[in-house]
Amino acid sequence: MIAPAPWQLRGRAYAFALKAGPDQRVDQAGAAPQLGAPGGGRSIMMFVDYETSDVGPYHELLFIPGHYRFPDGRRYSSIGRIYVSSQASVDNGRRNWGIPKELADFEVVRGNRTDAVTISLGGKAFCRLQLSHGRLGLPVSSTWLPQRQLTLAQLLDEKMFRYTPVSRGRLSLSRLREFWADGEHFPALSAGRGTVGGYMSNFQMTFPVAKITEL
Repeated sequence: MIAPAPWQLRGRAYAFALKAGPDQRVDQAGAAPQLGAPGGGRSIMMFVDYETSDVGPYHELLFIPGHYRFPDGRRYSSIGRIYVSSQASVDNGRRNWGIPKELADFEVVRGNRTDAVTISLGGKAFCRLQLSHGRLGLPVSSTWLPQRQLTLAQLLDEKMFRYTPVSRGRLSLSRLREFWADGEHFPALSAGRGTVGGYMSNFQMTFPVAKITEL
């Protein structure tokens, strides 16, 4: 299935800024090796439940180690580890935006403002999350922030991809109640019990056409 950019997506998402040491931010991060070590004091972990997209619904777990100096001389945040539950998302994510998506199995159990998530490869779990979120949320839009803070870049297959997603929805507080990862397939991040983050419900997102440069 070929689904070119731009994409229109709807869903809900959890995001957490977490402490990470050199092992997690470099050795376990999954970013392109030529980028070196990331800058910035915090790394970002997200679990996203895309209810609709150009390739149908799917789940996603991702890790952004920090920001890197890219071949154009500028610094951008970059996705390192990312797993999705759809092969079409893997194929088109790599083709459209250079995002290094990998296919995994997701088990998601939804409760009353809670989510229990287990991500596995070959029947073996490599990450488990226990998440909760508030009931009320305030309207937010990515257009309120400087574009440079939202622009992501990737290196894949001797190409540089640069893109700036746009989203809006309702934002409330969330908590990471429990977290475990094996450190091989996903970074073993330092997350204290009840780590606070953000939850965006019923968001709408546009993933635009990327600017692609041959290296």
